[in-house]
Amino acid sequence: MLTLHLRHQELATDAGGRTIWRTVETAQTVDAARLAIIVCDVWDHHWCLGAEQRLALLLPRMQQALAAARDRGAHIIHAPSDTMAFYIGHAARERIAGAAPLSVPAELPHDDPPLPIDASDEGCDTHDCTPHRAWTRQHPAISIDCTRDVITDSGQEVLAYLQRQQIDQVLIMGVHTNMCVLHRTFAIKQLVRWGVAVALVRDLTDAMYNPARPPYVSHEQGTALVVGYIEKHWCPTIDSADLVR
Repeated sequence: MLTLHLRHQELATDAGGRTIWRTVETAQTVDAARLAIIVCDVWDHHWCLGAEQRLALLLPRMQQALAAARDRGAHIIHAPSDTMAFYIGHAARERIAGAAPLSVPAELPHDDPPLPIDASDEGCDTHDCTPHRAWTRQHPAISIDCTRDVITDSGQEVLAYLQRQQIDQVLIMGVHTNMCVLHRTFAIKQLVRWGVAVALVRDLTDAMYNPARPPYVSHEQGTALVVGYIEKHWCPTIDSADLVR
């Protein structure tokens, strides 16, 4: 069993009668065998140098958290979008390739407020970087267990896997919080609309944000704003210590 400390934010009223956001943490025990972790777009390379440098700092802890969760029986779904050609014939890819959901739930209505940061310039904070597809595979620092893990970038295949494995709780880590982690077909917004219980691993993610754009804060503050946005409007978050402890 794993104990997850799920954190979300809700509107409340303070002693002076003013509206505030209040952080709430709830401990939830889950069976590791019915927990799946999605590793979102942890690519081998990125066109933005700053993004590559920040991911490099996260990789050792990602690997540690995934190994610990796998050892306890959790399912690992590697989702490096746009790289499935690299994994043709790979056992972890073949295990899920072409899987169809048992049923596709009717999508739940959900408000979609605007993000708190402006990434209209693609969010790169380093100079002389030109957007292009720099990735070819998942970063080799993240191990793939050929006997247990799966590889996909398809929301339908992810849904099929969750249904067949009777998954109760999904966690998602990876990059980038305000882009792929929210918007991929297997990511937070789609899972929430399907009614899937999902939580973000908040210390194992990074945003694409340039401090030269609104709201004119540091990159770290920009990422924290997106994490807070997710906690307020989409799903709870956890710390990776819940997986490693």
